[in-house]
Amino acid sequence: MMHSKKTSFFRSTVMVFSTLGLLCTASCQTTKTDPWEDYSTPAESAPSQLPNTQEDLSGIETYEIGTPDVPAASLTTNREMTKVALLVPLSGDKAHIGQSLMNAAQMAMFDGNMPNFEILPKDTLGTAEGARAAAQEAVRDGAKIVLGPLFSHSVQAAKPITDRYNVPLIAFSTDWRLADQNTYIMGFLPFTQVQRILEYSAGQGYHNMGVFSPQNNYGQAIVSSYLRIAPQLGLSMQNMASFSPTDTNISPLLREFSLYDERVEELNQLIRPLEMRLESNPNDVQAKFELEQYKNMDTFGPPPFDAVLLPVGGEQARAIANLLSHYDLDPDEVRRLGTGLWDDDALATEQNLDGAWFAAPSPDLRKNFELRYKSIYGTDAPRLSTLAYDATALAMLLTNMGNRFDRTAITNANGFAGIDGIFRFRQNGLIERGLAVLEYRNGEIVVIDPAPNTFQRYAY
Repeated sequence: MMHSKKTSFFRSTVMVFSTLGLLCTASCQTTKTDPWEDYSTPAESAPSQLPNTQEDLSGIETYEIGTPDVPAASLTTNREMTKVALLVPLSGDKAHIGQSLMNAAQMAMFDGNMPNFEILPKDTLGTAEGARAAAQEAVRDGAKIVLGPLFSHSVQAAKPITDRYNVPLIAFSTDWRLADQNTYIMGFLPFTQVQRILEYSAGQGYHNMGVFSPQNNYGQAIVSSYLRIAPQLGLSMQNMASFSPTDTNISPLLREFSLYDERVEELNQLIRPLEMRLESNPNDVQAKFELEQYKNMDTFGPPPFDAVLLPVGGEQARAIANLLSHYDLDPDEVRRLGTGLWDDDALATEQNLDGAWFAAPSPDLRKNFELRYKSIYGTDAPRLSTLAYDATALAMLLTNMGNRFDRTAITNANGFAGIDGIFRFRQNGLIERGLAVLEYRNGEIVVIDPAPNTFQRYAY
Protein backbone atom coordinates (compact mmCIF):
# COMPACT_ATOMS: atom_id res chain seq x y z
CA MET A 1 0.00 0.00 0.00
CA MET A 2 1.23 3.49 -0.79
CA HIS A 3 1.47 6.18 1.86
CA SER A 4 1.65 9.96 1.35
CA LYS A 5 4.20 12.23 2.95
CA LYS A 6 3.13 13.75 6.23
CA THR A 7 2.82 17.52 6.36
CA SER A 8 3.53 17.82 10.09
CA PHE A 9 5.79 16.27 12.68
CA PHE A 10 4.46 15.28 16.08
CA ARG A 11 7.07 17.11 18.10
CA SER A 12 5.36 17.00 21.47
CA THR A 13 4.55 13.30 21.63
CA VAL A 14 8.01 11.99 22.39
CA MET A 15 8.23 14.00 25.60
CA VAL A 16 4.71 13.62 26.95
CA PHE A 17 5.65 10.59 29.04
CA SER A 18 7.99 12.67 31.21
CA THR A 19 4.98 14.15 32.96
CA LEU A 20 2.33 11.51 32.35
CA GLY A 21 4.18 8.28 33.13
CA LEU A 22 2.44 5.84 35.42
CA LEU A 23 4.90 5.23 38.25
CA CYS A 24 5.04 1.49 38.88
CA THR A 25 5.64 1.12 42.60
CA ALA A 26 5.65 -1.96 44.80
CA SER A 27 1.88 -2.02 44.61
CA CYS A 28 2.00 -2.10 40.82
CA GLN A 29 4.01 -5.21 40.07
CA THR A 30 3.23 -7.15 36.93
CA THR A 31 1.28 -10.38 37.20
CA LYS A 32 1.83 -13.48 35.08
CA THR A 33 -1.68 -14.80 35.46
CA ASP A 34 -5.01 -13.81 34.00
CA PRO A 35 -7.50 -13.87 36.89
CA TRP A 36 -10.33 -14.19 34.41
CA GLU A 37 -9.28 -17.71 33.38
CA ASP A 38 -8.85 -19.16 36.86
CA TYR A 39 -12.50 -18.94 37.89
CA SER A 40 -15.66 -19.86 36.05
CA THR A 41 -19.13 -18.55 36.69
CA PRO A 42 -22.05 -20.94 36.11
CA ALA A 43 -22.71 -19.15 32.82
CA GLU A 44 -19.30 -20.24 31.58
CA SER A 45 -19.05 -23.76 32.87
CA ALA A 46 -22.68 -24.69 32.32
CA PRO A 47 -24.39 -22.09 30.16
CA SER A 48 -27.39 -24.35 29.66
CA GLN A 49 -28.34 -23.60 33.26
CA LEU A 50 -29.23 -20.09 32.15
CA PRO A 51 -32.57 -19.72 30.33
CA ASN A 52 -32.49 -19.03 26.62
CA THR A 53 -33.35 -15.48 25.55
CA GLN A 54 -36.35 -16.81 23.65
CA GLU A 55 -37.80 -18.50 26.72
CA ASP A 56 -40.11 -17.10 29.37
CA LEU A 57 -37.98 -14.79 31.51
CA SER A 58 -40.44 -14.43 34.36
CA GLY A 59 -38.38 -16.70 36.57
CA ILE A 60 -35.05 -14.95 36.00
CA GLU A 61 -33.75 -13.16 39.07
CA THR A 62 -32.33 -10.22 37.15
CA TYR A 63 -33.95 -7.00 38.31
CA GLU A 64 -33.90 -3.50 36.96
CA ILE A 65 -32.15 -1.48 39.65
CA GLY A 66 -33.89 1.70 40.73
CA THR A 67 -37.39 0.43 39.94
CA PRO A 68 -40.00 -0.87 42.38
CA ASP A 69 -41.05 -3.92 40.34
CA VAL A 70 -39.20 -6.54 42.40
CA PRO A 71 -41.21 -9.79 42.65
CA ALA A 72 -43.52 -9.63 45.65
CA ALA A 73 -42.24 -12.93 47.01
CA SER A 74 -38.83 -11.39 47.56
CA LEU A 75 -40.04 -8.44 49.61
CA THR A 76 -38.94 -8.53 53.22
CA THR A 77 -41.54 -8.33 55.95
CA ASN A 78 -38.87 -7.32 58.43
CA ARG A 79 -39.27 -3.58 58.99
CA GLU A 80 -36.11 -3.35 61.07
CA MET A 81 -33.79 -0.66 59.74
CA THR A 82 -31.09 -2.06 57.45
CA LYS A 83 -27.88 -0.11 57.70
CA VAL A 84 -25.43 0.10 54.81
CA ALA A 85 -22.11 1.91 55.13
CA LEU A 86 -20.69 4.10 52.37
CA LEU A 87 -16.93 4.61 52.71
CA VAL A 88 -15.79 7.57 50.61
CA PRO A 89 -13.43 10.55 51.04
CA LEU A 90 -15.65 13.37 52.29
CA SER A 91 -12.72 15.57 53.32
CA GLY A 92 -9.21 16.13 52.02
CA ASP A 93 -8.08 16.73 48.45
CA LYS A 94 -10.37 13.97 47.06
CA ALA A 95 -13.49 15.22 48.82
CA HIS A 96 -15.09 16.29 45.53
CA ILE A 97 -14.99 12.68 44.31
CA GLY A 98 -16.36 11.35 47.56
CA GLN A 99 -19.18 13.89 47.56
CA SER A 100 -20.22 12.89 44.04
CA LEU A 101 -20.38 9.24 45.13
CA MET A 102 -22.47 10.28 48.12
CA ASN A 103 -24.77 12.30 45.84
CA ALA A 104 -25.33 9.30 43.58
CA ALA A 105 -26.05 7.04 46.55
CA GLN A 106 -28.68 9.51 47.77
CA MET A 107 -30.28 9.49 44.32
CA ALA A 108 -30.53 5.69 44.46
CA MET A 109 -32.13 5.86 47.89
CA PHE A 110 -34.67 8.37 46.65
CA ASP A 111 -35.49 6.21 43.63
CA GLY A 112 -35.81 3.06 45.74
CA ASN A 113 -38.00 4.74 48.35
CA MET A 114 -37.37 2.23 51.14
CA PRO A 115 -38.11 3.60 54.63
CA ASN A 116 -36.31 0.69 56.32
CA PHE A 117 -33.01 1.38 54.50
CA GLU A 118 -30.32 3.70 55.84
CA ILE A 119 -26.97 4.81 54.41
CA LEU A 120 -24.19 5.44 56.92
CA PRO A 121 -21.66 7.81 55.32
CA LYS A 122 -18.12 7.24 56.63
CA ASP A 123 -15.29 9.59 55.74
CA THR A 124 -12.11 7.74 54.69
CA LEU A 125 -10.16 11.03 54.40
CA GLY A 126 -8.73 9.53 51.20
CA THR A 127 -6.11 7.64 53.23
CA ALA A 128 -5.50 4.06 54.31
CA GLU A 129 -5.66 5.02 57.97
CA GLY A 130 -8.93 6.85 57.43
CA ALA A 131 -10.42 3.90 55.58
CA ARG A 132 -9.44 1.50 58.36
CA ALA A 133 -11.07 3.74 60.97
CA ALA A 134 -14.17 4.21 58.80
CA ALA A 135 -14.55 0.44 58.37
CA GLN A 136 -14.24 -0.11 62.11
CA GLU A 137 -16.91 2.50 62.75
CA ALA A 138 -19.16 0.98 60.09
CA VAL A 139 -19.18 -2.52 61.58
CA ARG A 140 -19.53 -1.08 65.08
CA ASP A 141 -22.62 0.82 63.93
CA GLY A 142 -24.20 -2.36 62.59
CA ALA A 143 -23.66 -2.06 58.82
CA LYS A 144 -24.84 -5.17 56.98
CA ILE A 145 -22.68 -4.41 53.95
CA VAL A 146 -19.96 -1.86 53.15
CA LEU A 147 -19.90 0.08 49.86
CA GLY A 148 -16.49 1.49 48.93
CA PRO A 149 -13.80 2.55 49.49
CA LEU A 150 -12.55 3.96 46.20
CA PHE A 151 -8.77 3.80 46.26
CA SER A 152 -6.73 0.62 46.28
CA HIS A 153 -4.81 1.45 49.45
CA SER A 154 -8.07 2.26 51.22
CA VAL A 155 -9.64 -1.06 50.19
CA GLN A 156 -6.55 -2.90 51.38
CA ALA A 157 -6.84 -1.19 54.76
CA ALA A 158 -10.57 -1.80 55.15
CA LYS A 159 -10.55 -5.47 54.08
CA PRO A 160 -9.19 -6.98 57.30
CA ILE A 161 -11.93 -5.24 59.30
CA THR A 162 -14.83 -6.36 57.10
CA ASP A 163 -13.35 -9.86 56.80
CA ARG A 164 -13.04 -10.19 60.58
CA TYR A 165 -16.73 -9.39 61.08
CA ASN A 166 -17.87 -11.21 57.91
CA VAL A 167 -19.40 -8.05 56.46
CA PRO A 168 -19.35 -8.04 52.63
CA LEU A 169 -17.41 -5.20 51.03
CA ILE A 170 -18.22 -3.92 47.53
CA ALA A 171 -15.27 -1.72 46.57
CA PHE A 172 -15.27 0.94 43.87
CA SER A 173 -11.62 0.22 43.08
CA THR A 174 -10.25 -1.37 39.91
CA ASP A 175 -7.54 -3.32 41.79
CA TRP A 176 -8.64 -6.86 41.00
CA ARG A 177 -5.89 -8.30 43.21
CA LEU A 178 -7.93 -7.36 46.28
CA ALA A 179 -10.97 -9.44 45.34
CA ASP A 180 -11.83 -12.53 47.37
CA GLN A 181 -14.83 -14.34 48.79
CA ASN A 182 -15.82 -11.37 50.95
CA THR A 183 -14.50 -8.43 48.89
CA TYR A 184 -16.13 -7.63 45.56
CA ILE A 185 -14.46 -5.29 43.06
CA MET A 186 -17.01 -3.13 41.26
CA GLY A 187 -14.70 -0.82 39.29
CA PHE A 188 -14.41 -1.04 35.52
CA LEU A 189 -12.09 -4.01 34.91
CA PRO A 190 -10.22 -4.70 31.66
CA PHE A 191 -10.94 -8.42 31.22
CA THR A 192 -14.40 -8.27 29.66
CA GLN A 193 -13.36 -5.12 27.79
CA VAL A 194 -10.59 -7.01 25.99
CA GLN A 195 -12.88 -9.96 25.26
CA ARG A 196 -15.63 -7.73 23.90
CA ILE A 197 -13.47 -5.57 21.63
CA LEU A 198 -11.55 -8.55 20.22
CA GLU A 199 -14.72 -10.49 19.52
CA TYR A 200 -16.24 -7.53 17.72
CA SER A 201 -13.08 -6.74 15.76
CA ALA A 202 -12.68 -10.35 14.66
CA GLY A 203 -16.28 -10.33 13.52
CA GLN A 204 -15.51 -7.28 11.39
CA GLY A 205 -12.61 -9.05 9.68
CA TYR A 206 -9.65 -7.81 11.75
CA HIS A 207 -7.44 -10.82 12.45
CA ASN A 208 -3.87 -9.50 12.18
CA MET A 209 -3.17 -7.76 15.47
CA GLY A 210 -0.49 -5.73 17.15
CA VAL A 211 -0.41 -5.07 20.90
CA PHE A 212 1.47 -2.13 22.41
CA SER A 213 1.11 -2.14 26.18
CA PRO A 214 2.62 -0.54 29.29
CA GLN A 215 4.92 -2.57 31.53
CA ASN A 216 2.68 -2.56 34.58
CA ASN A 217 -0.02 -4.66 36.20
CA TYR A 218 -2.72 -3.32 33.89
CA GLY A 219 -0.70 -3.88 30.73
CA GLN A 220 0.23 -7.41 31.76
CA ALA A 221 -3.43 -8.22 32.43
CA ILE A 222 -4.32 -7.02 28.93
CA VAL A 223 -1.60 -9.13 27.33
CA SER A 224 -2.60 -12.21 29.34
CA SER A 225 -6.22 -11.75 28.35
CA TYR A 226 -5.27 -11.29 24.72
CA LEU A 227 -3.15 -14.45 24.68
CA ARG A 228 -6.01 -16.42 26.20
CA ILE A 229 -8.67 -15.08 23.84
CA ALA A 230 -6.78 -14.81 20.53
CA PRO A 231 -6.66 -18.54 19.69
CA GLN A 232 -10.40 -18.84 20.25
CA LEU A 233 -11.04 -16.08 17.70
CA GLY A 234 -8.39 -17.09 15.17
CA LEU A 235 -6.37 -13.93 15.74
CA SER A 236 -2.79 -13.75 14.52
CA MET A 237 -0.27 -11.85 16.64
CA GLN A 238 1.84 -9.85 14.19
CA ASN A 239 3.77 -7.78 16.68
CA MET A 240 3.83 -7.20 20.43
CA ALA A 241 5.83 -4.66 22.39
CA SER A 242 5.72 -3.07 25.81
CA PHE A 243 7.08 0.20 27.12
CA SER A 244 8.07 1.51 30.50
CA PRO A 245 5.49 4.06 31.65
CA THR A 246 8.36 6.20 32.96
CA ASP A 247 10.13 6.32 29.58
CA THR A 248 10.30 9.91 28.33
CA ASN A 249 10.85 8.91 24.71
CA ILE A 250 9.03 5.90 23.26
CA SER A 251 9.42 7.09 19.67
CA PRO A 252 12.27 4.64 18.86
CA LEU A 253 10.29 1.74 20.28
CA LEU A 254 7.21 2.63 18.23
CA ARG A 255 9.39 3.03 15.16
CA GLU A 256 10.59 -0.54 15.62
CA PHE A 257 7.11 -1.80 16.54
CA SER A 258 5.63 -0.31 13.35
CA LEU A 259 8.39 -1.84 11.15
CA TYR A 260 8.88 1.65 9.77
CA ASP A 261 12.48 1.18 8.62
CA GLU A 262 11.64 -2.06 6.81
CA ARG A 263 8.79 -0.38 4.96
CA VAL A 264 11.02 2.57 4.09
CA GLU A 265 13.59 0.15 2.69
CA GLU A 266 10.91 -1.48 0.54
CA LEU A 267 10.21 1.94 -0.94
CA ASN A 268 13.90 2.60 -1.51
CA GLN A 269 14.23 -0.69 -3.36
CA LEU A 270 11.68 0.64 -5.84
CA ILE A 271 13.26 4.09 -6.09
CA ARG A 272 16.89 3.06 -6.70
CA PRO A 273 16.34 1.20 -10.02
CA LEU A 274 14.29 4.11 -11.35
CA GLU A 275 17.03 6.58 -10.45
CA MET A 276 19.57 4.37 -12.26
CA ARG A 277 17.32 4.22 -15.33
CA LEU A 278 17.11 8.00 -15.41
CA GLU A 279 20.86 8.34 -15.07
CA SER A 280 21.30 6.32 -18.23
CA ASN A 281 18.28 7.78 -19.98
CA PRO A 282 17.10 11.19 -18.63
CA ASN A 283 14.24 11.20 -21.13
CA ASP A 284 12.60 8.04 -19.78
CA VAL A 285 9.08 9.44 -19.25
CA GLN A 286 7.73 6.31 -17.58
CA ALA A 287 10.61 6.20 -15.10
CA LYS A 288 10.11 9.89 -14.29
CA PHE A 289 6.42 9.34 -13.64
CA GLU A 290 6.95 6.32 -11.39
CA LEU A 291 9.76 8.00 -9.47
CA GLU A 292 7.62 11.05 -8.81
CA GLN A 293 4.89 8.81 -7.42
CA TYR A 294 7.28 6.99 -5.10
CA LYS A 295 8.93 10.21 -3.96
CA ASN A 296 5.57 11.29 -2.55
CA MET A 297 5.43 8.25 -0.28
CA ASP A 298 6.90 7.59 3.15
CA THR A 299 6.80 3.80 2.95
CA PHE A 300 5.70 1.04 0.62
CA GLY A 301 3.72 -2.11 1.25
CA PRO A 302 0.92 -3.09 3.61
CA PRO A 303 1.10 -2.17 7.30
CA PRO A 304 2.42 -4.92 9.62
CA PHE A 305 -1.02 -5.37 11.20
CA ASP A 306 -4.54 -4.19 10.44
CA ALA A 307 -5.46 -3.36 14.05
CA VAL A 308 -3.49 -2.46 17.17
CA LEU A 309 -4.61 -2.84 20.78
CA LEU A 310 -3.52 0.11 22.94
CA PRO A 311 -4.38 -0.35 26.66
CA VAL A 312 -3.51 3.21 27.67
CA GLY A 313 -5.63 6.26 28.33
CA GLY A 314 -5.49 10.04 28.41
CA GLU A 315 -2.50 11.80 26.91
CA GLN A 316 -0.61 8.53 26.58
CA ALA A 317 -3.25 7.25 24.14
CA ARG A 318 -3.11 10.52 22.24
CA ALA A 319 0.70 10.47 22.04
CA ILE A 320 0.91 6.85 20.87
CA ALA A 321 -1.79 7.38 18.24
CA ASN A 322 0.10 10.40 16.92
CA LEU A 323 3.37 8.49 16.73
CA LEU A 324 1.74 5.59 14.92
CA SER A 325 0.56 8.03 12.27
CA HIS A 326 4.00 9.63 12.16
CA TYR A 327 5.41 6.19 11.35
CA ASP A 328 2.91 5.82 8.53
CA LEU A 329 0.25 3.76 10.28
CA ASP A 330 -2.71 6.07 9.79
CA PRO A 331 -6.03 5.37 11.54
CA ASP A 332 -7.81 4.69 8.24
CA GLU A 333 -5.38 1.82 7.58
CA VAL A 334 -4.63 0.50 11.08
CA ARG A 335 -7.65 0.43 13.36
CA ARG A 336 -6.92 1.58 16.92
CA LEU A 337 -8.51 -0.65 19.58
CA GLY A 338 -8.78 0.37 23.22
CA THR A 339 -10.21 -0.50 26.60
CA GLY A 340 -12.53 1.34 28.95
CA LEU A 341 -9.72 3.86 29.54
CA TRP A 342 -10.96 5.43 26.31
CA ASP A 343 -14.37 6.21 27.78
CA ASP A 344 -13.23 9.83 27.66
CA ASP A 345 -14.87 12.58 25.60
CA ALA A 346 -11.56 14.47 25.43
CA LEU A 347 -9.95 11.68 23.39
CA ALA A 348 -12.77 11.66 20.84
CA THR A 349 -11.45 14.85 19.27
CA GLU A 350 -8.00 13.41 18.54
CA GLN A 351 -7.65 13.12 14.76
CA ASN A 352 -5.31 10.14 14.98
CA LEU A 353 -7.86 8.22 17.05
CA ASP A 354 -10.74 8.89 14.69
CA GLY A 355 -12.47 5.62 13.92
CA ALA A 356 -10.99 3.90 16.98
CA TRP A 357 -13.06 1.22 18.73
CA PHE A 358 -13.26 0.36 22.41
CA ALA A 359 -15.53 -1.53 24.80
CA ALA A 360 -17.25 0.17 27.73
CA PRO A 361 -20.67 0.50 29.36
CA SER A 362 -23.13 2.12 26.99
CA PRO A 363 -23.33 5.91 27.49
CA ASP A 364 -26.94 5.79 26.32
CA LEU A 365 -27.94 3.89 29.46
CA ARG A 366 -26.62 6.55 31.83
CA LYS A 367 -27.84 9.65 29.97
CA ASN A 368 -30.97 9.98 32.10
CA PHE A 369 -28.93 9.58 35.28
CA GLU A 370 -26.51 12.29 34.18
CA LEU A 371 -29.33 14.70 33.34
CA ARG A 372 -31.00 14.11 36.69
CA TYR A 373 -27.73 14.43 38.58
CA LYS A 374 -27.03 17.81 37.00
CA SER A 375 -30.56 19.06 37.62
CA ILE A 376 -30.30 18.12 41.31
CA TYR A 377 -26.71 19.10 42.13
CA GLY A 378 -25.96 21.71 39.47
CA THR A 379 -22.80 19.99 38.18
CA ASP A 380 -21.98 17.21 35.76
CA ALA A 381 -21.93 13.70 37.18
CA PRO A 382 -18.35 12.39 37.45
CA ARG A 383 -17.89 9.13 35.56
CA LEU A 384 -17.40 7.07 38.73
CA SER A 385 -20.62 8.28 40.34
CA THR A 386 -22.65 5.53 38.66
CA LEU A 387 -20.74 2.97 40.72
CA ALA A 388 -22.19 4.39 43.93
CA TYR A 389 -25.69 4.51 42.46
CA ASP A 390 -25.61 0.90 41.30
CA ALA A 391 -23.98 -0.36 44.50
CA THR A 392 -26.57 1.39 46.66
CA ALA A 393 -29.41 0.14 44.51
CA LEU A 394 -28.02 -3.39 44.73
CA ALA A 395 -27.87 -3.13 48.52
CA MET A 396 -31.51 -2.00 48.51
CA LEU A 397 -32.47 -4.94 46.33
CA LEU A 398 -30.72 -7.38 48.67
CA THR A 399 -32.54 -5.74 51.58
CA ASN A 400 -35.85 -6.18 49.79
CA MET A 401 -35.04 -9.84 49.27
CA GLY A 402 -35.00 -10.37 53.02
CA ASN A 403 -31.63 -8.87 53.96
CA ARG A 404 -29.85 -11.35 51.68
CA PHE A 405 -26.28 -10.10 52.00
CA ASP A 406 -24.84 -13.57 51.65
CA ARG A 407 -22.43 -14.71 48.97
CA THR A 408 -25.07 -16.66 47.04
CA ALA A 409 -27.26 -13.60 46.59
CA ILE A 410 -24.41 -11.27 45.68
CA THR A 411 -22.95 -13.67 43.10
CA ASN A 412 -26.30 -14.45 41.48
CA ALA A 413 -25.26 -15.69 38.05
CA ASN A 414 -28.20 -13.98 36.37
CA GLY A 415 -26.89 -10.63 37.50
CA PHE A 416 -28.45 -7.21 37.86
CA ALA A 417 -29.30 -4.31 35.56
CA GLY A 418 -28.13 -0.84 36.60
CA ILE A 419 -27.08 2.55 35.33
CA ASP A 420 -24.03 1.08 33.59
CA GLY A 421 -25.93 -1.87 32.16
CA ILE A 422 -26.00 -5.47 33.31
CA PHE A 423 -23.42 -6.73 35.77
CA ARG A 424 -22.74 -9.67 38.03
CA PHE A 425 -20.05 -10.73 40.47
CA ARG A 426 -18.08 -13.84 39.70
CA GLN A 427 -17.07 -16.39 42.30
CA ASN A 428 -13.65 -14.75 42.70
CA GLY A 429 -15.22 -11.39 43.58
CA LEU A 430 -14.58 -9.71 40.21
CA ILE A 431 -17.34 -7.90 38.38
CA GLU A 432 -18.45 -8.95 34.91
CA ARG A 433 -20.30 -6.44 32.77
CA GLY A 434 -22.28 -6.45 29.57
CA LEU A 435 -20.51 -3.89 27.38
CA ALA A 436 -21.16 -1.92 24.24
CA VAL A 437 -18.64 -1.29 21.47
CA LEU A 438 -18.06 2.40 20.87
CA GLU A 439 -16.28 4.43 18.23
CA TYR A 440 -14.66 7.85 18.08
CA ARG A 441 -16.38 9.45 15.12
CA ASN A 442 -15.90 13.07 14.09
CA GLY A 443 -15.13 14.17 17.62
CA GLU A 444 -17.93 12.24 19.31
CA ILE A 445 -18.39 8.84 20.95
CA VAL A 446 -21.04 6.72 19.24
CA VAL A 447 -22.32 3.22 19.99
CA ILE A 448 -21.71 0.89 17.05
CA ASP A 449 -22.69 -2.38 18.76
CA PRO A 450 -25.12 -2.19 21.68
CA ALA A 451 -24.57 -3.72 25.08
CA PRO A 452 -26.48 -6.94 25.83
CA ASN A 453 -29.39 -6.85 28.23
CA THR A 454 -28.91 -10.37 29.57
CA PHE A 455 -26.08 -12.73 30.46
CA GLN A 456 -28.04 -15.63 29.02
CA ARG A 457 -26.32 -15.34 25.66
CA TYR A 458 -23.36 -13.25 26.72
CA ALA A 459 -21.17 -15.34 28.99
CA TYR A 460 -17.41 -14.93 28.88
